[in-house]
Amino acid sequence: MLNFVICDDNLNILNKLEKMLESIFTKNNFEASVCFKSDDPDKILEYINNNPVTALLLDINLKSSQNGLKLAEEVRKIRRNIYIIFTTAHLEYAMVAYKYKTFDYLAKPITYDRLEETIIRLVDDVNGLSKKYLRIDNKNTVVDEDEIQYIKRDGMKLVFHTNSRDYETYSSFAKFENRLPKSYVRCHKSYIANINQIKDVEPVSGIITFKDGHTCSVGPKFKKDFMEVLKKNGNIK
Repeated sequence: MLNFVICDDNLNILNKLEKMLESIFTKNNFEASVCFKSDDPDKILEYINNNPVTALLLDINLKSSQNGLKLAEEVRKIRRNIYIIFTTAHLEYAMVAYKYKTFDYLAKPITYDRLEETIIRLVDDVNGLSKKYLRIDNKNTVVDEDEIQYIKRDGMKLVFHTNSRDYETYSSFAKFENRLPKSYVRCHKSYIANINQIKDVEPVSGIITFKDGHTCSVGPKFKKDFMEVLKKNGNIK
């Protein structure tokens, strides 16, 4: 059982985070629970000192004699391996927060999807799963590399299409191409395809069909090299 603790000086946010976490645990069949929550840093520290805790969701700007960063410092003295996830509306604290071996940093207001991404990644880490994640923006949004079917350029944005949803960020292919696994291949001026997610390629029309049924085209400029990669990897005969 994974035990989560929440500390926030806003009781509404405290209760909302608890409900969101419990929903995420249920949805993903995680053996986890929110075992303690409080707006009092001293009570949080006392609980962690006397109970097994996997992760702490911690607001930085606590209305108390000590802020979240100071509390994190105290927590680290007694629980070196606890996962700390900072939450705050003040982005300027982000770099300072990582000093305390922070697992993640969530900017308020925290959305369900963003929180779920972090919790899934945390559970994978606890279980020692060898998944690799791609950070796609400066908000620390990360996506499982294996789940991305293709990346589409849409004006000034990039759209990362996964099995479950699309992620958008203002960026360019140039900023990502050197960071992508070898299974990601440029197939069009507006598309990079994950060849592990391809179901079929129609060589004449140049239409790629992905495992979830979505399609894209192979551009004439990229067709020869793209088809060679597919042949080498056994995706087509």
